[in-house]
Amino acid sequence: MTLRVLLADDQAMVRGGFRLILESQPGISVAAEAVDGTQAVALARKLRPDVCLVDIRMPGLDGIEVTRALAGPGVADPLRVVIVTTFDTDEYVYGALRAGAAGFLLKDAGPALLIEAVRAAGAGDALISPSITVRLLQRLPPPPGPAAAGAGHRLSERELQIARSVARGRTNTEIAAELFISLSTVKTHITRIQDKLGIRNRVELAAWSWQNRIMESSP
Repeated sequence: MTLRVLLADDQAMVRGGFRLILESQPGISVAAEAVDGTQAVALARKLRPDVCLVDIRMPGLDGIEVTRALAGPGVADPLRVVIVTTFDTDEYVYGALRAGAAGFLLKDAGPALLIEAVRAAGAGDALISPSITVRLLQRLPPPPGPAAAGAGHRLSERELQIARSVARGRTNTEIAAELFISLSTVKTHITRIQDKLGIRNRVELAAWSWQNRIMESSP
């Protein structure tokens, strides 16, 4: 199957560069281009692309508003949105993830990571630029109320191991190798963890792990 991608950026040169990179790959095509946030939402709802690549700063609606409209809490059939931006700020990253983004990349991350993020989002996974992943997640405030030291009681020890690995940015293949289990077993565990915690993807799982201090109990 071909992954259909929507590009949303107010700079024509950026959209053109992304198109060249993505369409040079087998199994990826650009379904449409949007020049602002309002058009991005309209095109995404009409065309239902597999992945939406969205800039943070755009006229009309910004990238976080676009993400919330297409993938946010309460959206019945959410789309996969990956934010691609030049602005490496915690406010933008955390806001995008809270709005439902399936990934967050810096524009200088390079073509390989852009392609990987699109394929990951298309497969129902998520990717954040390695340069900001740990920094962002370690700064998440703990939830209000009592200390969350027991927040992991809903998960088995194996599930906690996998949650920690996801929070460190490990891929499913890397987790399988580290824990000496099959790739399909890793995927099954992650699905069960998400069901138990009521979260939708590995980005939210990583945030949950840091926010609830699961990393502090790491061996």
